[in-house]
Amino acid sequence: MAGWFELSKASDGKFHFVLKAGNAETILTSQLYTAKTSAEGGIAAVRANCQSDDQYEKATASNGKPYFNLKAANGQVIGTSQMYASESARDSGIASVKSNGLSETVKDNS
Repeated sequence: MAGWFELSKASDGKFHFVLKAGNAETILTSQLYTAKTSAEGGIAAVRANCQSDDQYEKATASNGKPYFNLKAANGQVIGTSQMYASESARDSGIASVKSNGLSETVKDNS
């Protein structure tokens, strides 16, 4: 099964999305947006940027766990991954975003 985006509304009224892999695991989480249309624009930005290696920023958290950010062409972070146990697991997460990030399916839970 292919991946999909889930668009949700937080308790404070802001919107966010997650990208899910075909196994329903969350592979990318967005920031909070004040408007639903902005969150939808974030989804479009994932689709536009997920195939380019240059748009992935590999990082290590203060606890030593690797993670990544997907960035837009202007350098703004579109989404952030979970923390991974190893760099190879992080790289597999990036491959999963590349594989699932072009999905046209958006489950609107807002």
